[in-house]
Amino acid sequence: MAPQVRWIRGDTTVSDTAEVPALRPDSCHDAMVFPYAAYLRVYEPVTAFPEPARTLWTVYADSRRRPRRAGALGAEHAEAARRLVAVPPEVAPERESRDAYVRRVGDTVHVCPWETRLRSWLAFDRFRAEHSLALAAAFVPPVVAERAAREFERWKRAGRPLQPHILSSTWHVPLTWFVPFAADERCLVLGGPPGDREAPAAQEEGPAGRVPATAVPARTLVYVTAMPEARRRVAAALPVVRDTLGDGPGEGSLTAGRLETLGHWLAGFHPRALVELDYGGLVHLLDDAALRADESVAETGVALAAMARGEGELAVAMYQRLVDRWRPVRALESAN
Repeated sequence: MAPQVRWIRGDTTVSDTAEVPALRPDSCHDAMVFPYAAYLRVYEPVTAFPEPARTLWTVYADSRRRPRRAGALGAEHAEAARRLVAVPPEVAPERESRDAYVRRVGDTVHVCPWETRLRSWLAFDRFRAEHSLALAAAFVPPVVAERAAREFERWKRAGRPLQPHILSSTWHVPLTWFVPFAADERCLVLGGPPGDREAPAAQEEGPAGRVPATAVPARTLVYVTAMPEARRRVAAALPVVRDTLGDGPGEGSLTAGRLETLGHWLAGFHPRALVELDYGGLVHLLDDAALRADESVAETGVALAAMARGEGELAVAMYQRLVDRWRPVRALESAN
């Protein structure tokens, strides 16, 4: 199963009177937008990869034929959709993807490999663990599922890496993912969905204010930070969250256990890597005003600082704002 397409989930209940955020008029046109998923990515410098991968990624970054940022998610989604509608469905591609996201900082090239095969196996493992065998068989024939499981086992026995460079989350951004970033690391691009010829010219909002960004036609909300900063912020937040929030229930909530897991994931990469939070297809659920008003990273920072100072009322207020913002977005999963 493709990492950006959720197999099935029915554990979210939604009231008939649930408040829905300000949706864009075209938000239900699935052909025009990406899957409703957010992504946490790590870009490692090409020098961090052993040969021959180092040379291959260096050449790839300069290739004119590689998918550019504006079209990369669409290319991933199209490939995943093709495998999903196949008969029988393909749990994972036969070969690992040779594509990656690319970022440049000065003269340094950073790449984030798609790792579609690995992420598909991991997603299918989670799917089988969360649902009964009978339900899983309704989506993937047992013979196909067992073949995929055997291939994954061979991959693991060969000592291949099991930590993907990309994490994905459907219908929401886990609150833990806001911790590694700062408010001034946000980049917001407003415009129509990919392929929308009626959309106005995109505008990019960053620390320097609003500037034309017509070369980037897609709506985007991303945060990017250096790995040392991401690790420092997670490490600083962990004891605060452990002492005040513990490991309460609720998928996507801010808990010590989830924060510790995130810290371990970040620790597995090169210290000069970049960390990126991408709202992905979620930006197509919200209108421009809602995206401009989204200060989830800043609110997380304020909540954590208030917890550390013992200012319970402020911490609760900020945390409640975060929960209230994302609850109606997650409710759309069931409504959909």
